[in-house]
Amino acid sequence: MKIFSRGTLRDFWEKHADAKESLMSWYREINKSNWHSINELKLIYPNASILRDNRIVFNIKGNHYRLVAKINFDYQLCLIRFVGTHSEYDKINANDI
Repeated sequence: MKIFSRGTLRDFWEKHADAKESLMSWYREINKSNWHSINELKLIYPNASILRDNRIVFNIKGNHYRLVAKINFDYQLCLIRFVGTHSEYDKINANDI
């Protein structure tokens, strides 16, 4: 799966160094995946929250951080929409971001 954009992750871990390894691990796992449905994704990420329009909320670093991605399974694309702390996540509408 192709991920857009790694720079979003890098910007975040430059501010939150403790998230770097977890975000890099998430990136590698998504990059090598070729899921065709949310059900396949949930086999690997059972705690991911499914939102509308194929938006997925991933818990990062033992649920210290949140990552919202929009996934197009047909085209194998993952668009990172948000990475942040829980308090930052609480201030957004993850269905619309």
